[in-house]
Amino acid sequence: MHNFRKLNIWIKSMELVTEIYKLTNTFPSYERFGIISQMQRAALSCPSNIAEGSAKSSNKDFSRFLEISVGSLFELETELIVSKNLEYISNETFEVFQNKIVELQKMIIAFKNQLYKEEQRTKSKDE
Repeated sequence: MHNFRKLNIWIKSMELVTEIYKLTNTFPSYERFGIISQMQRAALSCPSNIAEGSAKSSNKDFSRFLEISVGSLFELETELIVSKNLEYISNETFEVFQNKIVELQKMIIAFKNQLYKEEQRTKSKDE
């Protein structure tokens, strides 16, 4: 088990959640049950799945939750594209968030690969 509060991927994803909530507060109020809700849920899903996965007894199980986190970031990126297309955000704002998402996805994938290597080392020791 891992202490999720100490994982950089969780810390960075929590920062992204805060930024997304602040960003969506500037959206039209009629989007409250539409894209605002979708973006907030997708953003919140990332650190939530990291935290939940960290409690699993195996790295393999943890990895499945990390995959969900990456998927949630792809969902968030799609919603940012829609927000840009609807002119709720500027191209510059979109690029800033897209860069943060891509960076976080890379971090999560690298961490997942590290877990896989640890799992393989553990298996080879047990054999």
